[in-house]
Amino acid sequence: MATNKRTFAYMMNPTVGKYHYGPGHPMKPYRVELTNCLVLEYKMHRKMNIYCPSEASIHDMTRFHSEDYVEFLSRVTPNSQEFQRFYSIYNLGDDCPVFTGLFDFCKLYTGASLLSATQLNHKQSDVAINWSGGLHHAKKFEASGFCYVNDIVIAILELLKYHERVLYIDIDVHHGDGVQEAFYFTDRVMTVSFHKYGNNFFPGTGSMYEIGAETGRYYSINVPLREGITDDDYYELVFKPVMSTVMQYYRPKCIVLQCGADSLGGDRLGCFNLSIKGHGKCVSFVMEQNLPVLVVGGGGYTVKNVARCWTYETSLILNEQLSNDIPYHDYIEFFAPDCVLHPNLFNPKIENGNSRQYLELIVQFVNEKLRLLAHAPSVQMHDAPPDLLQTDDHSGAKPTRRADAANEFYDDDNDVDRTDEN
Repeated sequence: MATNKRTFAYMMNPTVGKYHYGPGHPMKPYRVELTNCLVLEYKMHRKMNIYCPSEASIHDMTRFHSEDYVEFLSRVTPNSQEFQRFYSIYNLGDDCPVFTGLFDFCKLYTGASLLSATQLNHKQSDVAINWSGGLHHAKKFEASGFCYVNDIVIAILELLKYHERVLYIDIDVHHGDGVQEAFYFTDRVMTVSFHKYGNNFFPGTGSMYEIGAETGRYYSINVPLREGITDDDYYELVFKPVMSTVMQYYRPKCIVLQCGADSLGGDRLGCFNLSIKGHGKCVSFVMEQNLPVLVVGGGGYTVKNVARCWTYETSLILNEQLSNDIPYHDYIEFFAPDCVLHPNLFNPKIENGNSRQYLELIVQFVNEKLRLLAHAPSVQMHDAPPDLLQTDDHSGAKPTRRADAANEFYDDDNDVDRTDEN
């Protein structure tokens, strides 16, 4: 797949950025609207196919989540007193509030990730971008860490119909616990997360000793980092050597990349010191692999820098050069006073707690575990179940081939999720 002949799908729903978690909440969906605006102002939409995706259905969501949890999300409203007794059961509260339009918001960002996966499955796009997605903390039975429906897991389940091995990479400052938990017992998906670990940092998981279990043993990779890590240490000493070994041993057929921007310096909830260009090096590495890629957003709580980061990374995906001066547009005041794409985000008050010896130790540990993989798991192929999300491009078309393995994710008779059976 030649880079200059790639086709790109960009998910752009005009309403997904208009939802509001509530006063003072750090999660601001309008960061996606700011990103879309910059993408348009930089004229990058001319190099992509722009889609306004359909909403995900309850059936789509229950491919991973429990029926009672999804049913609850579909009915609960901020003023529904009769549902408040269930808040603690489903982990709703301060971090995951019930806000107006909550379920509609979930349907929009999940539908966008599902359409992205379908585009890749049918080779209608080589790379699909959904900056509204990437909500990696949501669990099968509950919300967590500002996340209600795990669009990543649902999209990966769809990708597994056509791709024997899917690699999930997470560069959010928080551990990708929801995705790791979903695929902890399978070799069909390898999860690799680079994150802050220790000192009670949310979500508290992500030790390098969490390596998977049963069929999935050694297929969960965690790179626990300390606060203050900088560009060179992050990319040259950790990301590049780990991912080079992962690519060598696992040989994925498709990649899902979560680009949480809370690993940037100066993030409201983060504690790393990455620049936008340093963060983007990870995206460039993934693009160099010349594989089908689904790119999603994730965390990021200094809104103007999130929009800058995801705009820049869109340009890296397209191999476009952008001016550092942000074009004048309706939201230009968000980027004042400098109005540049690459401000200095380094925070000198945060000391780099990652010694070279510590980082080399982590990489050595990961490499040793990867060498225990006898080979990249192979699977048989047979008729695929229907796509979860039908699009106008291929509605009515009958898929012919799908991936299968000892760890089944689909039952051909009733299309039921079986991730818990391992």
